[in-house]
Amino acid sequence: MDRRKYLKSFTVGAIGTGALLQSCAPGEKTSQVAPLNHDRTPEEKAHYEKLMSEKFFTEHEMKTITVLSDYIIPKDETSGSASEAGVPDFIEFIVKDMPHHQVPMRGGLKWLDLRCNKEFGKPFVEGSGEQQTAMLDQIAYPDQAKPGVEQGVAFFNLMRDLTACGFFSSKMGIKDLGYMGNTPNQWDGVPDEVLKQYGLSYDQRTLDISVKFDS
Repeated sequence: MDRRKYLKSFTVGAIGTGALLQSCAPGEKTSQVAPLNHDRTPEEKAHYEKLMSEKFFTEHEMKTITVLSDYIIPKDETSGSASEAGVPDFIEFIVKDMPHHQVPMRGGLKWLDLRCNKEFGKPFVEGSGEQQTAMLDQIAYPDQAKPGVEQGVAFFNLMRDLTACGFFSSKMGIKDLGYMGNTPNQWDGVPDEVLKQYGLSYDQRTLDISVKFDS
């Protein structure tokens, strides 16, 4: 099973976007990111504007997050990559809205660069695709990770969770899931065979007003 299918299964198992967003903060109750076009209290609006005016990650950290997110959810024949869905900006917002993620994320990014410098003589984003993949293979599979990379494993687990939250709550991710939501449909009435079974039928007024058929 590829990464996208695994994450999609995880998302569906979480019973929708709300549950997935809540998984960004295991063990505690936190606010979720409200859509821009929804009504907000003055306090919520002020909080949002404050967060949007601030910047947490450095340019180098954002570049690393972008590369990592695209390894986790790459572009395929179904939809675009995590970065194309706006995941890096989502993570930037989340760590400001949920500050308990700041130290694990920044510390994990630093750990990743130090480890890559030690093994390849360069930070993660400057490594080749083969070097980046080799590094991620060490931390992406907790059950197979060797001793000494525990911090990297914890960081990548968090990075993967936040990437899934961001992607599958985006317009692109929801389309990727095939989730239709509440969409208008047409009621064609009780099937004819059921009506006949009970000796019933629609009168003309009901047909004209309540049971609409497309031409």
